[in-house]
Amino acid sequence: MRLLKRVWPDEFSLVEVATHNTLPYAILSHTWIHGEETGYEKIKFCGEQAAKDGFLYFWVDTCCIDKSNPAELATAINSMFRDEIDVRANQSTWEAMFRGSRWFTRGWTLQELIAPAIVEFFSKEGKLLGDKASLEMPIHQETKIPIKALQGNPFSDFSIEEREKWAAQRQATEQEDIVYCLIGLCEVSMPLYGEGRERALTLDGLVTSKGDAPFIVPYDRNPYFTGREPQLATLEDKLSEQGQTTKLAITGLGGVGKTQLLLELVYRTRDKHANCSIIWIPATNMESLEQAYLDVAQELAIAGWEDDKANVKKLVQDYLGKESAGDWLLVFDNADDIGMWTDMSDSERESSRLIDYLPRSKHGCIVFTTRDRKTAVKLAKKNVVEVPEMNEDAAIHLLQSCLMDPGLVNNKPDTNTLLKELTHLPLAIVQAAAYINENGIAFSDYLLLLADQEEDVIDLLSEEFEDGRGYQDVKNPIATTWLISFEKIRQRDTLAAKYLSFMACIEPKNIPQLLLPSGISKKKETDAIGTLNAYSFITKRSADKAFDVHRLVHLATRNWLRKQELIVQWTEKTISRLEEVFPDDNHENRSVWRTFLPHVRYVLNSDIVDKDGADRIKLAWRFGMSLYSDGRYKEAEVQFLEAFEANKRVLGEEHPSTLTSMANLASTYRNQGRWKEAEDLEVLVMEMRKRVLGPEHPSTLTSMANLASTYRNQGRWTEAEDLEVLVMETRKRVLGHEHPDTLTSMANP
Repeated sequence: MRLLKRVWPDEFSLVEVATHNTLPYAILSHTWIHGEETGYEKIKFCGEQAAKDGFLYFWVDTCCIDKSNPAELATAINSMFRDEIDVRANQSTWEAMFRGSRWFTRGWTLQELIAPAIVEFFSKEGKLLGDKASLEMPIHQETKIPIKALQGNPFSDFSIEEREKWAAQRQATEQEDIVYCLIGLCEVSMPLYGEGRERALTLDGLVTSKGDAPFIVPYDRNPYFTGREPQLATLEDKLSEQGQTTKLAITGLGGVGKTQLLLELVYRTRDKHANCSIIWIPATNMESLEQAYLDVAQELAIAGWEDDKANVKKLVQDYLGKESAGDWLLVFDNADDIGMWTDMSDSERESSRLIDYLPRSKHGCIVFTTRDRKTAVKLAKKNVVEVPEMNEDAAIHLLQSCLMDPGLVNNKPDTNTLLKELTHLPLAIVQAAAYINENGIAFSDYLLLLADQEEDVIDLLSEEFEDGRGYQDVKNPIATTWLISFEKIRQRDTLAAKYLSFMACIEPKNIPQLLLPSGISKKKETDAIGTLNAYSFITKRSADKAFDVHRLVHLATRNWLRKQELIVQWTEKTISRLEEVFPDDNHENRSVWRTFLPHVRYVLNSDIVDKDGADRIKLAWRFGMSLYSDGRYKEAEVQFLEAFEANKRVLGEEHPSTLTSMANLASTYRNQGRWKEAEDLEVLVMEMRKRVLGPEHPSTLTSMANLASTYRNQGRWTEAEDLEVLVMETRKRVLGHEHPDTLTSMANP
């Protein structure tokens, strides 16, 4: 395009620029009177005023458009609407003549009035009369254009018919100009200009029919939609790319709001591009997809759709692949099953994969939603938009908009605690709001329910609720929304299902990868972890090879295992695996067993397996020893007491392992300063070891040494000394003078 550049006060040059947004510039909007001889003065004034406003360049139609070139003229007309940046208007008088200005009656000045954010009006003498904002009332009264339109509200707020009325009383030199001046306001474009009334009627028909494009979407707009602006901006930017069929995928954890994000996207697309056909196809399963294709073909009146033998997907593909289809947006919601897209059809009518029926057109865009990032990448390559956890402000806004009593969110501590418990997950928030509304309870009451037993929490999160925006055959409670994902993982990647089941039996945070059962190969292990990560069930920690499982996913997985009657089996497998990999309490292993401790504690706290199992008893003892070595004596006491009771039941009261458990328990008492309890238990252990193992057995001598230590800590010096001497002399005789235990006895004061 061409621009004028002010070189000197009375000298201008014409420059070529690549596009309308290459350089900042001002625009002269004016009217010409036949025989007018002041054209140069206008140009001079525009250059001077542009310079005052900081613009080196400016644009005047009579100088910058070659009107003998139809292509250039068409380009200028089509871009004129978006180019309006800073308009200068010429008037001969003020106040009395402003309302009756000829400028308000001309066709082309309509979009020059509405499009720019700033419009300044000048008199013929160059006096600033005001701008669009300060003069909006007289402009509105004169032109009948709504004030909101003058203020810059989206054109989608006004119907096509209403926008056409803004030009109804305007005049133009050429008969088609009145229609052409609407192209920006009605968001259409024409390739040529200057073909008279017939061409104008064609454009008029296109403008009038705008908004009649098919909109086949099964849901109303979600009035509670909030947040997600970064994701919407990314999607809208990608949708605007032209030249080929754009494919996008929206992925994220089930319940995070992918469908609602997509729904808002399609409604915004309709608002901004009313001539764009929008088609929504549920892809939860092949049956729902086939029915949707049939409905779409019927709605579009595609020839042959009613034929029972017709390949309807091919009909829709061919229809959207034609230029006559215009712009279109095709969405597939819940495309979670990659096999449905990539496996060959066994139908007699079809011999292709579903993915092969995706239409191709430079005017078309396809958007998928899926819980599985692997599926997203296969369908949309790198064009994947991940939907993250809601931020706190958006979550509060969503919760408040769903409540019958929005004032509940004014209790900020309870609100923040509730949202944290619900992990800021939109589906969980909407479900909680529905339950709170139905039962008329406070947030604190709902929090008490969430703190109940696991089975009761599952019941709470399994409550059906109506939000009017889900598929009829898809369960909406948060506790059941992931069941279909669990099944798909189990069918597609058995090792991933095993990992998820294992993780459901331990603490969901900071799970070391080396805890997981081994796969048949490193690749299988990597694939399995990738699958769980692709479904957003786990989050990788960047600092080390560890994972976090989403808290509600963890709960739902346990529910899934319970429904499959596998929870006991997997808890036992997890105990065996932990017993296998949990190290002893040697200080060199401290960093390892400290990482493992939360997971061992979680599985040992489970009451759904036999507490007398051999692996469980061994794991509990090793767990207690690690706690003891870490100086966590009170916690170790609980484990030693449990191990003692289990050994007594299983092995008998006088079994060496039972006696060791008693001795360990006595040690925790001693380290807590509970001397009497320690002494009583140590005497009992010593006497039983004398009887079972003999008075000179190393374990018996250890019991005697422990008792001596307890005497010493109570200030019973003589008793302590007598016992310590006896232990030392016996160890010298039985173990030798240089045995470590003998040396320990000699070192004791």
